[in-house]
Amino acid sequence: MEKIIAVERNHLGDIISFKTSNGRVISYRKALLDIETGVIDGVEVVENERKEEDLSFSIIDNFDNYPPIY
Repeated sequence: MEKIIAVERNHLGDIISFKTSNGRVISYRKALLDIETGVIDGVEVVENERKEEDLSFSIIDNFDNYPPIY
């Protein structure tokens, strides 16, 4: 199982991509798919107030402590 180890944010602070423990850099959407299919572990997909898909770390509430990808 892969884990998320780093994140990339845009100028607004929104997460736009992730780096996994296997070295893959993937988009937010690809991460959603990989989490739902069990490729990435340790993160769950939750529904936010606007009924859009959102990522929420299952142990920690957010990705603030993750290093940047670059």
